[in-house]
Amino acid sequence: MAFARRAFLKSSLGAIGAAGVLGAAPLALAFPERDVRRLMFDNLHTGEQLAVAYWEDGAYVPQALWAVNRVLRDHRTNEVHIIAPGLLDLLTALSGTLQSPAVYEVISGYRSASTNAMLHAESAQVATGSLHMKGEAIDIRMPGRACSQIRDAALYLYQGGVGYYGTSDFVHVDVGQPRTWSGA
Repeated sequence: MAFARRAFLKSSLGAIGAAGVLGAAPLALAFPERDVRRLMFDNLHTGEQLAVAYWEDGAYVPQALWAVNRVLRDHRTNEVHIIAPGLLDLLTALSGTLQSPAVYEVISGYRSASTNAMLHAESAQVATGSLHMKGEAIDIRMPGRACSQIRDAALYLYQGGVGYYGTSDFVHVDVGQPRTWSGA
């Protein structure tokens, strides 16, 4: 079992190297700075960018969380919703695992019920009970990283759902039950 995990890490997360991660709890990799958690977003639909320290000195920063909620809003309805802080922690862990402070390009953050219903009517790949509607999911890509690398790092973290959309060039991550799937 240890050999299989080591092989997976070497092949999928070669930029990190297996020696640095074996034996470490996945989220222990997550936070390169002990007292600060930072994220950067580029909302591809609105053109808005955000670089924010959303957690400092042992607590979430309310103003930073509000800024994240705003940039990850439903761009179709302009509706803002609370984004789960655990999702932000997952993104920080993902960035730490990939050893990449790169900007997350946002395909879809929060989705209102009406937007989700419209997207579901257009594509069976959109779940009727999507965690996007709860602010617990995000569809992303990262400049300089293949979506397969992002998927593999998210699978390694085992912190929620991971959907790989290779043709559409994005990865879905959420803080729901751990599960995986592929789409177009």
